[in-house]
Amino acid sequence: MHTNPWFWIIFNAGVLAVLAIDLLAFQRKAHAPSAKEAAIWTAVWLALSLGFNGLILHWMGPGKALEFLTGYLVEYSLSVDNVLVFILIFSNFAVPVAYQHRVLFWGVLSALVLRGIMVAVGAAIVAEFHWAFYVFGAFLIVMGAKMLFSGKEKVDIARNPLLKLARQILPVTDKYHGERFSVHQQGRWMLTPLAMTLIMVEATDAIFAIDSIPAIFGITRDPFIVYTSSVCAALGLRSLYFLLVGIIHKLAFMKYGLAIVLAFIGIKMLLNEFYPIPTAISLTIIGSILLIAIGFSLLAKRQHNSTPGQKPTSASSQATHAL
Repeated sequence: MHTNPWFWIIFNAGVLAVLAIDLLAFQRKAHAPSAKEAAIWTAVWLALSLGFNGLILHWMGPGKALEFLTGYLVEYSLSVDNVLVFILIFSNFAVPVAYQHRVLFWGVLSALVLRGIMVAVGAAIVAEFHWAFYVFGAFLIVMGAKMLFSGKEKVDIARNPLLKLARQILPVTDKYHGERFSVHQQGRWMLTPLAMTLIMVEATDAIFAIDSIPAIFGITRDPFIVYTSSVCAALGLRSLYFLLVGIIHKLAFMKYGLAIVLAFIGIKMLLNEFYPIPTAISLTIIGSILLIAIGFSLLAKRQHNSTPGQKPTSASSQATHAL
């Protein structure tokens, strides 16, 4: 599928402009965003994404607009898993809350480049090898089943092979130096623990993109829609993190909802040649699954709070056992 090159240029120019405004005007001073600030920024990114969806409706018609909206919903909901691991990473490195936004900003910036590469590669594979579409579908079903039936495993960030390799190859300081990623000490440049945190955040995003990008290809094969919906969801990830960090423990059933969504999209990809499921129906099913998962989570949390003798679960503890 060929999209007018100007659409690509306008979208990427808009993304860079918004990020520049965010970094230079609103995030120049390191600080810990409040829940209110996070909610406002979440609403801003959501409004910008829906506004872009309106442009797609004008430029490309209702079919493409519906594909974008569905892909955006899938990618944005899968971001909840990213948030869980980010909480664990920041807790492990004891990153001050005031510096977490800086890590997420540069992590998201690199994620945009990674997503562009993955979308280009995925589109080329699907176009050249038709059977790859079924491989993607089967992969999503397996990942959904793994997420659905996996037990509560404790994740040990300190034993991560990538982190061990980075520490062996790169010189790292023992202390934070404000919001800097590197400092000049002992006659050489050394990375700070904040840089190691960024490496882990970027690696985590790369792993989750392996699930999310094929999932959006299950909604549409248009590379422009896959890329833009994924990027728009990634842009809102920082504010989503600060919004959910204090309440993530209340969404105990989201993991199962996301697992079912992945499996549904995988089944949709496998049935596409025989019984194509319209995008509108897919959007309805995915939205319903997520709403049910949220509803059960809130109900379970309320029953938990009403049970005497129960201690509240911290967000970091929830992240440690959720994946």
